[in-house]
Amino acid sequence: MANTTSQQYKFDQDFSIDEIIADAYERLGLVGTSGHQLKTAKRSLNILFQEWGNRGIHFWEVGDTSVEIAPATTSNIDAGSAEGQGVYTFYRNSTDVPAGNASPKQATTTPVANLYGITDILNVAYRQNYNTNNQTDTGLTKVARDAFAATANKFTLGTPSQYWVQRFIDRVTLTIYPLPNATADTNKLMVYYVKRIEDIGAYSNAVDAPYRFMPCMVSGLTYYLSMKFAPERTQEAKLLYEDEFARALSEDGSAASTFITPKTYYPNI
Repeated sequence: MANTTSQQYKFDQDFSIDEIIADAYERLGLVGTSGHQLKTAKRSLNILFQEWGNRGIHFWEVGDTSVEIAPATTSNIDAGSAEGQGVYTFYRNSTDVPAGNASPKQATTTPVANLYGITDILNVAYRQNYNTNNQTDTGLTKVARDAFAATANKFTLGTPSQYWVQRFIDRVTLTIYPLPNATADTNKLMVYYVKRIEDIGAYSNAVDAPYRFMPCMVSGLTYYLSMKFAPERTQEAKLLYEDEFARALSEDGSAASTFITPKTYYPNI
């Protein structure tokens, strides 16, 4: 009897889009799919990922970055020609950035120079004495639009203590207050964000999701496709999808005694 295992852990890396689609169709009793069936399945998988984003389920897309800031002047609260004085812009894609390096510019980030796909900003800290043994982080308080709008003098200079996030179709903007004063050229903003799940892309691609979500991803796609090709199976497929989703969500949580769940935030618009 064979007792040798593969000693590999890459099924999720090799599980390509076309295989995911094939597995979902097979659950509905459909094989040998091509043409429109592949195209509509790919579209449904992208929609499924957006639905996960609406549920706030993408722990693996939470990250952090440092943002270059420059001393502000009272002449301009916006990014303008001197990026980052008061407002920082994070675009959805490189194609959304204004041509010719026009304003508002993409925020300058480290270590990833151009960070695209951010959907929300979870926390912001003002880091002083960056890259020294004496660096200190001061957390900024997130405020709603009405609170920021009520600020009397938005050109006040000082150490940033508040931030406001505004979410557009093609970008997310971060506005800090007070505007950083003349000492800010040696400091940075530490931004903790959540990104979108990447689009599907080519059929040979892997998906931008961890292995623990593979079962519910296939079940979810089966559910979506059942509404198009096997409506008599939709209720059954939905129940299985929600069951698989609950298990994946439980596994995706934190084992710490205190943890934070990223949640989509919508300003009062």
